[in-house]
Amino acid sequence: MTVGKQTPAIEIDSLSKVYSDRNEEVVAIKEVNLSIPEGKFVSVVGPSGCGKSTFLHIVGGFIPKTKGTVRIRGKEVDKPGPDRGMMFQESALFPWKTVSENVAWGLEIQGVPKQERQGIVENYLKLVHLWEFRNHLPSQLSGGMKQRISLARVLAFNPDVLLMDEPFGALDAQTRENMQVELQRIWKESQKSVLFVTHDIDEAVFLSDIVVVFTGRPAVIKEIIEIDFPRPRNLDIHKTKEFTDYRNYIWDLLHQEHAKPHLKVSEVVNG
Repeated sequence: MTVGKQTPAIEIDSLSKVYSDRNEEVVAIKEVNLSIPEGKFVSVVGPSGCGKSTFLHIVGGFIPKTKGTVRIRGKEVDKPGPDRGMMFQESALFPWKTVSENVAWGLEIQGVPKQERQGIVENYLKLVHLWEFRNHLPSQLSGGMKQRISLARVLAFNPDVLLMDEPFGALDAQTRENMQVELQRIWKESQKSVLFVTHDIDEAVFLSDIVVVFTGRPAVIKEIIEIDFPRPRNLDIHKTKEFTDYRNYIWDLLHQEHAKPHLKVSEVVNG
């Protein structure tokens, strides 16, 4: 299933994933096809446990697929790589490193010279409004601040695409909304292609150009919805009828999904 006519940043063909669970084959994802154009913000929503995070981790190269292909700008994914920046629900910062050192870490791995590193780190810490905390340790920061540092660290090594797995799920409601506004601004400036997994329908509608709705397990694409709101968007958009209509439509799609029997592995591999 292809969205738009641009050259895809992410291309997924016939992707399936099967797990073995206590001698039983469990189908997590079945025959997913998706093409994401450059520069788009795409969210994936679906029932709890449907395979959203598994899907994202396969795109990231962290989990092997059972069948199909994943390509980033035409290059097939078979392991993690610097062309993909991954952001998780937990910040995953190094507790013994300062904020600046955490953001610089990926640049060091890439062999970026120290003076250049310092300029990049300063740029992204100012972008997320945490430059003044550059010498602090993660233990001295709030949850929202830690996630902003994580975002700065991912952006600093300039990946082709951002893969985000419920990055604001552990934050309080007010901080989460502020982070959504901040992410929208940063994404607009960087023009990265984003694949964003969330269980929050409001978050998906607010942030996205496109929302992909997964069915219950095994996950297949139930519907793709283009979100037709101008940018930049502010939080007042939640009060509009159009926003409510999008939200209710996606809500209804998700509530049509009920528990399904697990498919046999032969139905995925041969079906």
